[in-house]
Amino acid sequence: MRAVLGLDIGTSSTKALLARFDGTVIAEVGRRHDVDRPAQGLVEMDAAVWWDEFTTLTHELLALAPEADVQAVGVSGIGPCVLLTDAFGEPLRPAVLYGVDTRTADLLDELTAELGGEDAIRARCGSGLSTQAAGAKLAWVARHEPEVWARAVRFTMPASRVVELLTGEYVLDHHSASQTTPLYDVRENVWIPEWCERLAPGLPMPRLLWSGDQAGVVTREAAAATGLPVGIPVTAGTIDAWAEGVSVGESVPGRMFLQYGTTMFMIVPTPEPTPVPGMWTTVGTHPGQPSVSGGMATSGAITDWLRRLVDGEWATMLEEARCAGIGANGLLMLPYFAGERTPIADPDARGVIAGLTVRHTRGDVYRATLEATAYAVRHNIEVLRAAGVEVRELVGAGGGLLGRLWPTIVSDVTGLRQTVPSVTVGASYGSAFLAAALVADVDIRQWNPPATVIEPDPVATAAYEPGYHDYRELYEATKAVVHRLAARS
Repeated sequence: MRAVLGLDIGTSSTKALLARFDGTVIAEVGRRHDVDRPAQGLVEMDAAVWWDEFTTLTHELLALAPEADVQAVGVSGIGPCVLLTDAFGEPLRPAVLYGVDTRTADLLDELTAELGGEDAIRARCGSGLSTQAAGAKLAWVARHEPEVWARAVRFTMPASRVVELLTGEYVLDHHSASQTTPLYDVRENVWIPEWCERLAPGLPMPRLLWSGDQAGVVTREAAAATGLPVGIPVTAGTIDAWAEGVSVGESVPGRMFLQYGTTMFMIVPTPEPTPVPGMWTTVGTHPGQPSVSGGMATSGAITDWLRRLVDGEWATMLEEARCAGIGANGLLMLPYFAGERTPIADPDARGVIAGLTVRHTRGDVYRATLEATAYAVRHNIEVLRAAGVEVRELVGAGGGLLGRLWPTIVSDVTGLRQTVPSVTVGASYGSAFLAAALVADVDIRQWNPPATVIEPDPVATAAYEPGYHDYRELYEATKAVVHRLAARS
């Protein structure tokens, strides 16, 4: 049976699957893992986890489906991240994660001025500098850990690290590169040599490929470690949100893709690279498919925090949140539990729960969490529209779609129709599709047709309107106090 393997390394777990060439999932496996938070604002991961879990999960998949003839491999992972390795390919320090790691906050103004100002950076890179920018993270390591920098010869992200270990090739996909701001030109699709040398002196940049391009083939050493056949092709891979977007066919201008996961990610394809203040302009997975994206620092992570805090069962708490009703019985939350990325770009923002009384239940708090993330989605949409980016409908994927309450709240708050596809496995499925496209003629519309459409309820949309305006006001009203608290944490 011909099959492809898709892998995704997420913030809290790694998932892998085997799929037939018609998109049917044969087997799925996963492993949970944790990130490290050595200090406030620092979020890292032991990169050994990425390869260890890939090899383990691959063996499990092959054992579950011994009849599978794996013909290609696709990979994705969290990003933009920074892993530095030495001349022997060994990691020099833990990987620095994406925008949830805010260590560069104090460096951004200096770097922006050094490169000629925000307008100059946006003109070439599409986005200004933020804690999401991997180029700024490279500069941070070069300045603060010179002994590490002196030994660094390569930098990779989770997907490109696995590709390197599978194939021996030092590559990075264009989309991931476009999030290494300010090192990559989103209009020319090339590295910016003078800015690479200024922020990452002496570090060779990886060869650039598009996400679905073949990076190389599985080597004999990698085959021995994974059980995969020698010589099968491997994609260049990409960042998980874009692979998940591929899995639902998100490359339609005006349709926003929402990734319901530990963090929430938003992607809107655009006809051409479009700078939007507070958001990220990227080049997408394929040539001619640029997009504007945004991301929350936490979303599903808050619900998981709450579940662990009260020792609750997910299904029970979800039903309690449903029963709480619109407005969570007078509760309002700011979901900035790890700072916030877009559109406020405030690493010192913190979570706030307003309106608590002794009568409130965990269901009310859970409901307030879901509503807060929906308000944040609407905030991002309003910023996009103000910059001329059309957003007329939504398409969702990810584990948060289970139970349908969360996407229903998002549709009601935004007033937008939302499509839920047949397969919501996520990025590993998108990675498998890209792998299949290396060796066969496949169509994601046949792999993963729409299954459900969530229509917004006009009555609910109107009922959420006061809550949204209070949400926007609450941040401004509490910002000064929250920043003082953050400085003492």
